[in-house]
Amino acid sequence: MLWSAVMAFTAITLPTFMVGTLAVQMRSQLHFTPTQLGLVVGASYAASTLFAIPSGNLAEQFSGVRMLRYSAIAGAIAMGLIATLVESWPELAGALFLAGAAGASGQTASNLVLARRIDPAHQGLAFGIKQSSVPLAFLLGGLAVPAIALTVGWRWAFAGAAVAALGAAMWVPRPRISIAAQLAATRARHEPTRPLIALALGFGLSVGACSSLAAFLVLAAVSTGLSSVGAGLVAVLASVCGIAVRVGVGLLADRRGGRHLLLVVRMITVGALGFGALAVSSWLRLPGLFILGSAVAFGIGWGWNGLFNFAIVQSHPNHPARATGITQTGGRLGSVVGPLVFGVMVEHVGYTGAWGLAAGEAVLGATTLLLGRRMLQERIRREAARPGPG
Repeated sequence: MLWSAVMAFTAITLPTFMVGTLAVQMRSQLHFTPTQLGLVVGASYAASTLFAIPSGNLAEQFSGVRMLRYSAIAGAIAMGLIATLVESWPELAGALFLAGAAGASGQTASNLVLARRIDPAHQGLAFGIKQSSVPLAFLLGGLAVPAIALTVGWRWAFAGAAVAALGAAMWVPRPRISIAAQLAATRARHEPTRPLIALALGFGLSVGACSSLAAFLVLAAVSTGLSSVGAGLVAVLASVCGIAVRVGVGLLADRRGGRHLLLVVRMITVGALGFGALAVSSWLRLPGLFILGSAVAFGIGWGWNGLFNFAIVQSHPNHPARATGITQTGGRLGSVVGPLVFGVMVEHVGYTGAWGLAAGEAVLGATTLLLGRRMLQERIRREAARPGPG
C-alpha cells in the first residue's frame, strides 16, 4: 500500500515541478516572464488551496484509495494537455490549475491511507517516504532536462509523465468497502480548529519560500553562471538531498516518539540559512555556493514536510484527512503567494533580494509554527484533564 501511494502521489505532483525544471526550454515557445512563471505556478497552488479542505472531507467520506486513484487520473489529464494542446502561458496556467486540484486531493487522500493502513509504529517512516514524492518529482523533472527536453523536446517529457501517472492510478488497490458503507461509517466530530489555523499559517509561510525554490531554482542557477545541463543537475542534487532527509527524519520520528513540530521548526531555521547562501551566491555569482545553498535549502529547509504531516495526523487521529486538509490550505496558499512575489522580486530587484525575502519567510514561518505548537499542546492538555463519562 505504501509504494502504490508513493507512486501515485509522485505522479500527481509532477506537473508543477516539471514546469519549474523545464522552464528554460518552455519559455522559448510559450514566451513567459519570471512574473508570469510565478502566476503559472501560483495557479496550481491556488487550486490546491481551494480544494484542500473539501478534498479532505471527500477522502474521509468516499475512502482515501478512491480519491487517490481519481487524483492520479486527473494529474495524467493535466500533463496530457500540456504535452499536446498548451500554446501560451495562460493555457499552461489552466492546465496547472487542474493539476493543483489533483495534488490537493492526492495529498489528503494519501495521508488518510497511511493513517489507516500503516502500522502506527512505522508511520513516521511511511510519511517521510510518501513526502519524498515531492523531491522525487523535482528530481525526475531535473533529469528530464538533459534526457528528454534537450533531445526530443519538453512536450515529450510531459507525455511520458502522463502515461506514468495513468499507470500509477491503476496500481492503487481497490477500496475495502463500498461507498455506501464508507458513508455510513463516517462520523462527524467537532475538534478545535484554532491550533490548526495557526499551524496552517506557519506552514504557509514556510512552504511559500520552498515553493519559490522549486519554481525558480533552475532559472536562478543559469543566471548565476551554470549551463542548462548544470542547472538541471543542481535540481537533481537538491532533490536527492530532499529525499534522503525526508526519509531519515521519518525514521527518526518513529524512534523519538514526540516533539516532532519542534524539530520541524529547527529544520526550517536551518533552511533559512540555505536561502541566505543562495542570496549571497546570486549577488557575487558564486556557482559553488549556489549549489551548497540549494542542497541545504531544499534538503533540510524543505525536508520537514513529511514530519509535519505525521505530527498533524498523530494529534488528530479521528479525522486525519480533515486536519491535514486545513493545514494544507495554509501551505497551498503560501505556495500561491510565494512564487508570485518571488517572480516580481526577481524582475525588480534580482535574485539576491528574492532569495533574501525567502529566508525571511522561512524565519517568520518557523516562529508562527512555534505558536501553533503551543496552542496544540494546550488543547491536548485540556482534553486529557477533562473527566470521562461516568
